[in-house]
Amino acid sequence: MSANVNELNRIVAERRDGLLPLYKELEKVIVGQRQLIDRLLVGLMTGGHILLEGVPGLAKTLAIRTLAQGLRLNFHRIQFTPDLLPADIIGTQIYNPRSGEFSVKKGPVFANLVLADEINRAPAKVQSALLEAMQEKQVTIGETSYPLQQPFLVMATQNPIEQEGTYHLPEAQVDRFMLKLKISYPSKEEELIILERMSRVEPDLAIQPVLAPAEIFALRQTIDQIYLDDKIKRYIVDIVHATRRPAEYQLDIGPYIQYGASPRATIFLTRAAKAQAFLDGRGYVTPQDVKSIGQDVLRHRLLVTYEAEAEDITSEVLIQRIFDHLKVP
Repeated sequence: MSANVNELNRIVAERRDGLLPLYKELEKVIVGQRQLIDRLLVGLMTGGHILLEGVPGLAKTLAIRTLAQGLRLNFHRIQFTPDLLPADIIGTQIYNPRSGEFSVKKGPVFANLVLADEINRAPAKVQSALLEAMQEKQVTIGETSYPLQQPFLVMATQNPIEQEGTYHLPEAQVDRFMLKLKISYPSKEEELIILERMSRVEPDLAIQPVLAPAEIFALRQTIDQIYLDDKIKRYIVDIVHATRRPAEYQLDIGPYIQYGASPRATIFLTRAAKAQAFLDGRGYVTPQDVKSIGQDVLRHRLLVTYEAEAEDITSEVLIQRIFDHLKVP
């Protein structure tokens, strides 16, 4: 086994070095936000979608557009507004009175990278239009289903829910996002670089494409081969089960949890931990890989009670208690 892992380490390190030109190109445009770029790559390499929460102006749109340029992928942006219709996202049928036939006009969801900007400014009916696309990698227009381009990644941004004019995302929608990220303002040093780079009326935001879709699929195959020990598998299952039945793990956080994480969390946490190991250049998963990305996988899957909200206890606090309490293999 050790010989196989050593060989896998070599392959992973070699493939990981293949991402260095991409990082170099992205850094020509994106200042800081390294974790955001890493998480976007995690989603892309594992077939997961990303929900990003942050105030406007933090380069969320710029990040995913630049990533699309560096990967030779198609990019579409959908601005969610209260008057948006599902057909504005997936497309619709158009009747031609001359021929008496219907033709299909595909919507902006037909792209490799889709930015659903301010997704929580549209009602649940419109948000749910993305469900089939995110889960099944296809959309249905009329009576026909159309497969989406691969690779396919939805990055949805939402404003903090306390802001006026926002809606809560349905639980079924939220659960389909592999990761939920929270980003904050840049440091003073980073903002000075942003000022120098972006203060021109027309800043140079062009980068060279360095990876093709075929290379992304090759990265996915490498991640699937990363070694996951049985002890790590049980550790992941224990983490998810502790969100549902904390008393079985001698955790006193039961009154604060309304609903725990679904089995989809177990799957996504496993994939994400493998991708994190890949980004660290290793062919095997460690407990630290699980912990480092666990908050992003679980924070939106743990629904807290009114009692928790009254005591200002967030899902992040509860997840951290689980990580601190459970025995690390």
